[in-house]
Amino acid sequence: MPIDGIVQPELIGIDAELRLRRFDGRFDFALGWYQDAETLYLVDGKREPYTMERLEGMYRYLDKRGELYFIELLRDGEFAPIGDVTFSRGDLPIVIGEHGLRGKGIGRRVISALCGRAREFGWSELCVEEIYDWNTASKRCFESVGFRPYKKTERGSAYRIEL
Repeated sequence: MPIDGIVQPELIGIDAELRLRRFDGRFDFALGWYQDAETLYLVDGKREPYTMERLEGMYRYLDKRGELYFIELLRDGEFAPIGDVTFSRGDLPIVIGEHGLRGKGIGRRVISALCGRAREFGWSELCVEEIYDWNTASKRCFESVGFRPYKKTERGSAYRIEL
């Protein structure tokens, strides 16, 4: 769902092999990402696998909160979804669904591109509601772009970047 007064593009090209594709209501391919215990612990702090109904509820919720995108990587000449991200002023939840693609700078490239989008709109800051203390990869990813913790939360810290 577009942010008030802002047109959400169908695609955001990040570089030659990475792009964001607007959420179109199809997400069955993503269920495996949200059944993986490690991913769930990093994202939700729990290890309970999602059902298709829960996944749909999550995506409907995120789509109402900001611009929801699937992260797509070029593979064998075609773009394929590998994760998701929601762009809003108050939160930037991101998931790289495939273990083998984590730690390769994809998240950093996505977050950097979305910070650039926020700057184009003249926004003064972006925030992340919470990154869990045990999610060191997420903390490194956001900090590498310039986000800093600004308040403690129940299980981690909220992060912010001044643009």
